[in-house]
Formats: sequence, structure tokens, C-alpha cells
Amino acid sequence: QVQLVESGGGLVQAGGSLRLSCAASRNIVSITAMAWYRQAPGKQRELVAAISSGGSTNYADSVKGRFTISRDNAKNTVYLQMNSLEPEDIAVYYCNAKLVRLLIGVNDYWGQGTQVTVSS
Repeated sequence: QVQLVESGGGLVQAGGSLRLSCAASRNIVSITAMAWYRQAPGKQRELVAAISSGGSTNYADSVKGRFTISRDNAKNTVYLQMNSLEPEDIAVYYCNAKLVRLLIGVNDYWGQGTQVTVSS
């Protein structure tokens, strides 16, 4: 079981920056991958960025060059640094932890979400 608590959302002007944090209840080194997803009103949840236990990262095309995902294993925390924010980035952002275990399968865990609003 993994509990995830997000923080750092809020209101920012277009072009501004925010940093989201996701604190996990267990050692994130043992978690296969952690990611940030977002869901805008009326749209499906989409992957924003992911980072593996080995440090490999992956980004949605819409955020490449603007967002950076990172992890602090000592703090069991994953971050999403968001720069050059646009109104199109408005959404609820969710932290996700994916555990892949041999003979057990895949378990996904989600945080409660944090709202990001960008004013134009």
C-alpha cells in the first residue's frame, strides 16, 4: 500500500511557475515508477511526466521543455517543476505510483489531486 499526498498547486499568471510535490508513505526506491497525471474539465486524465526507479524520465509532448520531473529518494518525494505555464495547463494534477511485482502484477496508487489554475 502506498499513500500519496500532493501539494504545491495554486493560481499563477501565464508564464509563471509552480512546483508540485508528492510525498509517499514508503521508500520510493522500491516503487517501479512515479508519475504526474492531469485532468482538465471535460477531458480524460492524461500522463504529464513519469520517472522510473532508475531515474529515466518521460514527458507528454505538450510539456516538454517546460516541465521537469525529479525525485528525492531521501525524502520519498517526487516533484514536478512547471515553468512557462499556459492556460492550457489548467487541470487537477494527480500523483501516481506504479508497483510492478513479479507474480503479483501491477498496482496503481493515486493521490487526492491538486488544482493548478493559470490566468491569462
